[in-house]
Amino acid sequence: MSDVASFTGVSVRRGKATVLSEVNLTLPAGQIIGLLGPSGAGKSTIMRALVGVQSKVSGTVSVLGLPAGSASLATRVAYSTQASSVFDDLNVRQNLEFARTMIGAPAERVDAVLGEVGLTEYANQKVENLSGGQRNRVSLAIAMLGSPELLILDEPTVGLDPVLRAEIWTIFRQLANTGKTLLVSSHVMDEAERCDRLIFVRDGRVIANDTLANILLTTNSTSAENAFLALARKQVA
Repeated sequence: MSDVASFTGVSVRRGKATVLSEVNLTLPAGQIIGLLGPSGAGKSTIMRALVGVQSKVSGTVSVLGLPAGSASLATRVAYSTQASSVFDDLNVRQNLEFARTMIGAPAERVDAVLGEVGLTEYANQKVENLSGGQRNRVSLAIAMLGSPELLILDEPTVGLDPVLRAEIWTIFRQLANTGKTLLVSSHVMDEAERCDRLIFVRDGRVIANDTLANILLTTNSTSAENAFLALARKQVA
């Protein structure tokens, strides 16, 4: 399968406001896809629609060949929200064991994902004693427990310093190299350079869906931020 998900004519209304407007896009398999835009642009709505938990969706959202939210996608798609998904008073292993039980993942997945995110030596430490970067790795490990084909990560590097952000992105690249697809939302434009493909969102509309190289070329820009601004001005005009 070349695409893991698609949106066809997808719109979402909240009260009288349109938060997504006629979105058409596809997510190619085995890539890191950056979902970039300012707060309130519609990024979280797109992610929630993919998981099948967004209400008042018109149009069609398909994930791995099935309607978004289908029961059989429970372990094939993982969604890590910006809000904390870990318990501070439990250690790392206990957090993973609890999550594993909830989704019915095999017991051996706990040690496997601890190794994949570099937390094996911290397995018995309480989460409240971890650094921000390590805490984010715990959330990522929980998302990986079911061996998902698609990982949807909402602002996974928010609040991290450049060194910790680089470490997290190294893990993302390793996951993509194994064939997994990652949709990573961010409002930090320099993270665009770490993605294989970019989706720029503004005011509920997709204003770009291409590689960074092509976006820079078509906007005659030298950075993702300048390209976004150029596209935003064009949208207003």
